[in-house]
Amino acid sequence: MNLFFLRHGLAGNKSEWKGDDAIRPLTDEGKEKMKRTAATIAELDLGVQVILTSPFVRAKQTAEIVAQKLNCPLVEDPRLAPGFDENQLQKILLDHPDLKTLMFVGHEPDFSATIAALIDGGRLVCKKGGLALVELPNAASKQGELVWLLPPKVLAR
Repeated sequence: MNLFFLRHGLAGNKSEWKGDDAIRPLTDEGKEKMKRTAATIAELDLGVQVILTSPFVRAKQTAEIVAQKLNCPLVEDPRLAPGFDENQLQKILLDHPDLKTLMFVGHEPDFSATIAALIDGGRLVCKKGGLALVELPNAASKQGELVWLLPPKVLAR
């Protein structure tokens, strides 16, 4: 089972945002970089069957850009909102047992912590617009292997 973790693109500065953080959008630069990232992801032909996204605006915008480029179904899942962890991941995977390649769009520090738990430790950081691939033996597995982590500089070329 291939799990892709895509952190949302560049959003407005959290400290400068006056509204509810759930509605903080991507910046214009974030949208443009994500379009380039989506093109790179499409070139990689990853076989993504479905994209699941956090309900937060910046994640949904990121997921929409990628889903459109990949011509891939998009599902909003509230479990991907901040607070997501390996327990939420396992519940999501068990809800989709027949899928072999999923992409998750969400937030930090949740993605890095979840990936670290899946690979039995280690320190990593999913930068905004970065993409990680973790392989799991099956949907019920709690241990996997980090295959790669691509920074946004590579993806948004």
